[in-house]
Amino acid sequence: SLRGSWRLRNANGSVALRGEVPGCVHTALLRRGLIQDPYYRFNDLMYRWISLDNWTYSRTFKTPFDIRKWQKVSLVFEGVDTVAEILINNITLGRTDNMFNRYSFDITTVIKEVNFVEVRFLSAVSYAAEQSRCHKEYSIPPACPPPVQKGECHANFIRKEQCSFSWDWGPSFPTQGIWKDVRIEAYNDYHLIYFSSTSFFEKSAGQWSLEVESGFDVVSSKPIAGLVTVNIPKLQTQQTFSVKLQPGEGSIVLLVNINKSSTVEAWWPHGHGKQTGYNMTTTFIMETGNKIEKFSKAYFRTVELVQEPIPGSPGLSFYFRINGRPIFIKGSNWIPADSFQDRVTYDTLWLLLKSAADANMNALRVWGGGVYEQDEFYNICDEIGIMIWQDFMFACALYPTDQNYLESVRAEVSHQVRRLKSHPSIILWSGNNENEAAIASNWFSIPYADREVYMKDYVMLYVKNIREIVLTEDKSRPFITSSPTNGLESVKEGWLSQNPYDTHYGDTHFYNYSSDCWNWTVYPKTRFASEYGFQSWPSFSTIEEVSSTEDWSYTSNFSLHRQHHENGNDQMLQQIGYHFKLPQSTDPIKKFKDTIYLTQVMQAQCIKTETEFYRSSQSEIIKGEGHTMGALYWQLNDIWQAPSWASLEYGGKWKLLHYFAQNFFAPLLPVAYEDKGVLYIYGVSDLHVDHKLTLRVVVHSWSSLEPVCTLVKDSVTVKAQSAFPIYKESINDLLERCRNCTRKSCFITFCLVGEGGLQSPMNHHFLSSLKDAVGLKKTHLSASISQQDDTYVFVLQTTAIAPFVSLDVGSIKGRFSDNGFLMTEKKKVVVFYPWEPTSVEELEKSLTLTSLVDVV
Repeated sequence: SLRGSWRLRNANGSVALRGEVPGCVHTALLRRGLIQDPYYRFNDLMYRWISLDNWTYSRTFKTPFDIRKWQKVSLVFEGVDTVAEILINNITLGRTDNMFNRYSFDITTVIKEVNFVEVRFLSAVSYAAEQSRCHKEYSIPPACPPPVQKGECHANFIRKEQCSFSWDWGPSFPTQGIWKDVRIEAYNDYHLIYFSSTSFFEKSAGQWSLEVESGFDVVSSKPIAGLVTVNIPKLQTQQTFSVKLQPGEGSIVLLVNINKSSTVEAWWPHGHGKQTGYNMTTTFIMETGNKIEKFSKAYFRTVELVQEPIPGSPGLSFYFRINGRPIFIKGSNWIPADSFQDRVTYDTLWLLLKSAADANMNALRVWGGGVYEQDEFYNICDEIGIMIWQDFMFACALYPTDQNYLESVRAEVSHQVRRLKSHPSIILWSGNNENEAAIASNWFSIPYADREVYMKDYVMLYVKNIREIVLTEDKSRPFITSSPTNGLESVKEGWLSQNPYDTHYGDTHFYNYSSDCWNWTVYPKTRFASEYGFQSWPSFSTIEEVSSTEDWSYTSNFSLHRQHHENGNDQMLQQIGYHFKLPQSTDPIKKFKDTIYLTQVMQAQCIKTETEFYRSSQSEIIKGEGHTMGALYWQLNDIWQAPSWASLEYGGKWKLLHYFAQNFFAPLLPVAYEDKGVLYIYGVSDLHVDHKLTLRVVVHSWSSLEPVCTLVKDSVTVKAQSAFPIYKESINDLLERCRNCTRKSCFITFCLVGEGGLQSPMNHHFLSSLKDAVGLKKTHLSASISQQDDTYVFVLQTTAIAPFVSLDVGSIKGRFSDNGFLMTEKKKVVVFYPWEPTSVEELEKSLTLTSLVDVV
């Protein structure tokens, strides 16, 4: 391995330092104290010079083996970011131009006992500009990101993380560096490069089988024969195959039939069963005498993307069947966890992915403007049952299709599919993010006469190249060309549909910031909602780390600088204003904190309303629309400390939205909505069996902790994996029944309770905007904290009804069992799960309790 400390210098040698590999220039400079935190205040602009310079990594190494004993020696880079010339002992081995590719250079004839390796980088920004200049026939938009993003231009001309040139939630840090492992490999005869196993189920025979594929580099001049044994002890399955490896690079595919007398436990998504995997040993014994033993895990699961006619509805369904069972997809969209990938550790990934599972999610979409995630990411998803919708890395742009570009992309796609296809968590490949929509809706104002060339390029890239390779490499899971797309309907229309947002086909992305988000009628009754969202600000403790006192106001230069979405800060205030009073405090810091709090309440309440609409639409068709089978809100995580659509802040802290998600994605949930003055409650269930439950509907007045009236409806049947109405009453009847109530003075809470501890979260429905609520009182909120084993118990007390109670312990890492709730009783117990050691004293010192009535 050549991991570790390398020498690093800029183009004219004025900056020279040690740099860690894997790593990048920015983190190297930061570690040596040559720059401040790049995320601090306006440093993204101050440090533009770093990515505009050309940097060189170099080191010497002693060859740890006798060179003469090996037929082939290779220098292997798992990832180079991005454009570089690779030299050893002053001989150029080759060049790299794709961050997502693996590069292997033959150094057999040039390696010595002591060697000098150099990786000479070229600025990604100047390379992208140059590539764009050279593309003379026609331009490929967009040239530059909108000014509000403060980014770099022509990201679509370089095979690099697209959001590293800026995005509407992230900064521009076009890094340079050796971002993954680098090593020397020496071998004789043959060498294993790729290894994968994918499962198939033959329904008619009731037979599971595994396709085991091994990719080799064979250096001998004639074929090598031998035996391969695949052994899965737990399934009493062992098979031996005679194989012949041909000279050069190639692969062998073995079909292993699983012993039918063994019971195979399938891999299930979180909330639907266990994530069973089986230890498998594959042994290669070749006639040349060397033996390779490969240890891996074998998983058994099937996935189908079902697109079929639906009675009573034009169009086609769009849902996933896992192991033959339709599964409602619940989750969010994943973006890179940091601008500097070398800072994304196993712990970073575990915390974010575990938080997704803890919020009852079963899926994430790895979005196409970031990176194909590291192996660890998918390993964790396999382990905790998070299904992955995997985009290829193309987003919100048109792309070139010249020969060099296509060859680079083909290598990238082959490499990534081979690397990732063994993971049962990946259930779908998707060609790009929003590029079908970009052409259909003409985002880039292309004159009608010129569209043809771009449409041809689109089909060339995503269909004739990417799709072709995926279908060849991986027959175990579905592929779609874009998101949003109309699926089979897009295919029928020549891969580019007239309206990819059509609710009758495929998936949709939906954003609307100006309408009132509590009004469910604005949301599309789509087959699958793969993106939707609202922004909020991260908590004050997160902002504090990267700002100074003069920044702490909603209208400061800093607050504007951090907002990369046009009018984003105003849109949040507008949305808050529909239902809440805006903060008026004369203390500027209190006003800032109150505003942050309200953006989080607003975001949580908006996405709750929208997600509940999607979940409750799964079993019905209304006016030809419905059968919604997926809700992935935008977005799960943050790349830096800034306002964004995320529910997890940079560093992993849960926003109120994430606490709400834990409830609105619960396996069993009652959902309320109003239509023409009538209150409907639906029973939504992801459980595999029907349940007889009790529905409790409680009407409260804002002025008292004593409920006004309670309705109990017994033996309500909530059907397995469906959403049906279980209760209906006109609001007028309800207000009459519960005397002394008006829309403004009362609100409703409700839950489902069953046998053996089965219970839904408590849900709520407001009868008016909270800014119009009558009877809300100033409350005295207090908490006493005690330690219990590894957790801390917070006992909260209130003297009056407290809406949206938020517990915040500043920068102490951890999460609560519940947060942002309506406190309708005197006392409530909340548990804090710390992610690092803390104490009762520290928690007491850091705790802030806020509810809506504290905002003035």
